[in-house]
Amino acid sequence: MVRGGPIATTDTIFAPATAAGRAAICVIRLSGAKSGPAVRALAGSLPAPRSARRRRLVDPESGQPLDEALVLWFPAPASFTGEDVAELHLHGSRAVLTAVMTALGRLGLRLAEPGEFTRRAFENGKLDLTQAEAIADLAAAETEAQRRQALRQLDGELGSLYRGWSQRLTRILAHLEAVIDFPDEDLPAAIERRINDEICLLAAQIGHHLADGRRGERLRDGIAVAIVGPVNAGKSSLLNRIAQREAAITSPFPGTTRDVVEVAIDLAGYPVVLADTAGLREADDPVEQEGLRRARARAAAADIRLFVFDARHPESATAAALWPGPDTLLVANKIDLFEPAAKSPAEVIISGPGRGGCGSAEAGGAMPALPVSALTGSGIDALLQALASRVSETYRIEAPLLTRARHREALEEAVRALDRARAAALPELRAEDLRLALRSLGRITGMVDVEALLDVIFRDFCIGK
Repeated sequence: MVRGGPIATTDTIFAPATAAGRAAICVIRLSGAKSGPAVRALAGSLPAPRSARRRRLVDPESGQPLDEALVLWFPAPASFTGEDVAELHLHGSRAVLTAVMTALGRLGLRLAEPGEFTRRAFENGKLDLTQAEAIADLAAAETEAQRRQALRQLDGELGSLYRGWSQRLTRILAHLEAVIDFPDEDLPAAIERRINDEICLLAAQIGHHLADGRRGERLRDGIAVAIVGPVNAGKSSLLNRIAQREAAITSPFPGTTRDVVEVAIDLAGYPVVLADTAGLREADDPVEQEGLRRARARAAAADIRLFVFDARHPESATAAALWPGPDTLLVANKIDLFEPAAKSPAEVIISGPGRGGCGSAEAGGAMPALPVSALTGSGIDALLQALASRVSETYRIEAPLLTRARHREALEEAVRALDRARAAALPELRAEDLRLALRSLGRITGMVDVEALLDVIFRDFCIGK
C-alpha cells in the first residue's frame, strides 16, 4: 500500500469522543469537508484554529437552543485525521448529547464507525499502523506499565525501528538489483559479499528483537501467574486475599477447586492475571482428574508460579520441583496455625533440588519459602513485593517491544525470507526473497513504497550519468 497525501473522502463523520453516561462534559468530534459548515450552522461562526471559544449551539431547523458549549476548530491538514476536524465540548447529559447528534445528522453528517477517526488518520499519513494500534492500547490501558508501553509505541519508537529496517533492506535490494540489471556498470567488485553480510546482520537483529520472551505481548494482555500446590494448602483463600474479594469458593474439604479461576489485578503498575488451580494429588474422580490436568497445564504455561503449601507440612512442597527455576516462588501458608513454641514460620524452608535465582537457594541447597497467612493477611505485603520484584525485573520496558501477534508473524516471515535469500543460488532468487522480506516489514507499519527502490539505485550508483 502506497500512502501519500490525504485521501478523497466524500462524507463527514461525527461521534462522541467520551464515554457514555451522565458526566460534567462530553465531547463530540467531527471530521470531513462538512465539519466547518456544520459548526457554522450550529454555532454561527468558526473560532480561530486551535482555540476554544464559547458558543451557543442552536438547532438550524427549529431555531431552538441546544447547549452552551466550547467549540474548537482544526483545519486540514493540521489535524488528527488530516481532514477538517471540529470538537464540540458539551454539558454531559444524555439529552444534550442526543439533541446535538440529531442536529448533526440532519445536516448530512453520519455517525462514525468504530475506529474510523484513527483509520482516516492512518490513511492520510498521520499515523502508521503501529501508532494506530497504540491508540487503542492506550485507551484500554489499565496499569502504569500498559500506559507507558502504549505511549512509547504511539510516540513512534516501534514504527521507527521497523522503518529503519525497511530502509536498510531497500538499500540492500537496490544494490542487488543494480548487480542484476546493470552488469556493465562500474560497480564495486565486493558488492555481493557486502550484500550477504548486511543480510546476515539484519536477520540477526530481527531475530534478537523476536527473542524477547513475548514481554510486550504479556504487558499488553496480562502476565500469567498460576497459584499451584497440594490440596488444602489455602490457594483459593490466598487468591481471595490478594484480589480483596471472594473470587474463589473456599472450604475445609479437599478438592473444592476443580476448574481454573482467574482474577486480573494491578501489581505495582503491571497487569497480572492470577489463576487459582486445583490441588495436586492422586484422584480417581474423572472430574477432579480433569481439574488436575488443567492445573498442571496452567502451571506449565504460566509466566510465574506461586507454589503454596501448608507451613506445618513442609514436606508437601516437594512437588515444586516439577517447575524448577526462579519463576516459581514458594509460599508457606497458614502460619497463623503455628503453636507459640514452634519454630518461627520465617525459618520454614524445604529441601530439594536446588534452584538458582531470586528467592531461592543455589543448586543443591535449601529453598526459602515466603511465610504468609491468607486468613489474617500476615506476610501478604511481603509476598506481593517479592512477586512485583520478579515481574518488574522480567518485564521492564527498556526498548521498543513487540506488542501484537501480527507484528511477530510478519517479522518471522521476514526472517525466513532473509534466510532463503542468503542461501539462494541465483541473484534473481535472492532479490525475490528480499522483496518478500521488505513486504513483510511494510505490512507492520502499513507503508510499502515501491518507488523508493529506484530512488536508492540512482542516488547510490549514479546510473546513466
